[in-house]
Amino acid sequence: MMQPNILLMISHDSGRKFQNYGYRVATPHINALAQRGLQFDNCYCPAPQCSPSRGALLTGLYPHNNGLIGLAHLGFCISEGVTTLPKELQKNGYYTALIGLSHETINNAPPVAERVFSSTTALGYDDYNPVPGERASQVADSVIDFLLRHQHDDRPFYLNAGFFETHRDFDEYQPVADRPDEVEVFDFLPDVDAVRQDIALFNGALKMLDSAVGRICAALDATGLGDNTIVVFTTDHGVAFPLAKGTLKTAGLETALIIVLPGKAAVTGRRQALLCNIDLMPTLLELIGAECPHGLDGKSFASLLHSPCDEGRESFFTELTWHDKYHPMRGVRTARYSYVKNFADGPLVYIPVDAHLSLSGLAVRERLYVPNEPEELYDLHLDPLEKNNLIAHPDYQAIAARLRERVANWMRETDDPLLSGPVKGVESRRWAQEIAAGRAYPGREKWQKQMKSPEGDDRSG
Repeated sequence: MMQPNILLMISHDSGRKFQNYGYRVATPHINALAQRGLQFDNCYCPAPQCSPSRGALLTGLYPHNNGLIGLAHLGFCISEGVTTLPKELQKNGYYTALIGLSHETINNAPPVAERVFSSTTALGYDDYNPVPGERASQVADSVIDFLLRHQHDDRPFYLNAGFFETHRDFDEYQPVADRPDEVEVFDFLPDVDAVRQDIALFNGALKMLDSAVGRICAALDATGLGDNTIVVFTTDHGVAFPLAKGTLKTAGLETALIIVLPGKAAVTGRRQALLCNIDLMPTLLELIGAECPHGLDGKSFASLLHSPCDEGRESFFTELTWHDKYHPMRGVRTARYSYVKNFADGPLVYIPVDAHLSLSGLAVRERLYVPNEPEELYDLHLDPLEKNNLIAHPDYQAIAARLRERVANWMRETDDPLLSGPVKGVESRRWAQEIAAGRAYPGREKWQKQMKSPEGDDRSG
């Protein structure tokens, strides 16, 4: 039998908000997929935003090591010479295809701010099938067509299927939304009507995503391809709500991960080991017997698939540079602690502009638009919602010093661009409108303060 096909399905801004992860919503098809394979309960991304997280998954490298430290459509790209998962699979005889949303690439677009966009061809895709709007139902149509056309091939394929759902805005999902009075309010948001309405619409997007995943899985079985296909379902980062996406908190970094191995290799269950999405590329390469490129930040967890006792990571690094606004942060997370260093003045909690404008944003943003702190430290066992900054607590000084040093050393060893000063980028025009109207960052002129870099020099930006 030839090497297994690989189908990677990735959703947008969904975190772990699925029924199989304990969230109260109807996602029966994703539940069924998890029951057929392995569900990983502690997988995270290194960056709580679309392009950098997806680029990390695609390259096995932290964002500032692969170059994609901001949004692709705002001019950031994977650096020339960086290998990718589809490139490595091409070397091993795979036909590689992308259907729907990517967000690591921009095709046929002019350069912005003298940056060169990565194309799908440059990233290693033989075939790119754009889907207008990239909605899950249309992506599923194209994926099913692909499976029908390739069901008898004698060459293995790698297919990356990207869904728009559950990105904002949610208004189009009103016909399938849940009742606001029946939703589960996220534990990091207040239980108020506006938040409930927002979540009800979000749940509608989840249902559309779930339906598409179900159709694709049914087509895999109907074509017989499921007997020799590794199926991966994952998400790029946390949900697009305040205190989640755009933050280095658990709710911003958490991702779903389900892996279904084919045939006799199939194994079911759940794994609790700490993982990062940079580990997926080397894992998939090991599963097909391919050589892994040298110098990756990610480490294969293939052994964990068959042995629940195998350990995952002790820690992983986290970062945010540019999203729709400059908000540079670096950090490290272990199973117990999260340390964050802020490199510029800004709000206590950064909220991407689409979440800022949302029903939930309107409900909570005012209390979050106060000055941030130079450093943050959270005990994730005692404070899972990361509300109590322990950076000045006398009992945590040794831990803070150790994690601070780890981040500083990592930045030096990887030549982090933040060490050279503020990174240039493009800010969303909507922020200027919101700030001018007094709806964002009130009193920001009072936020100015000196920020210390790991090297000890004054740094602001």
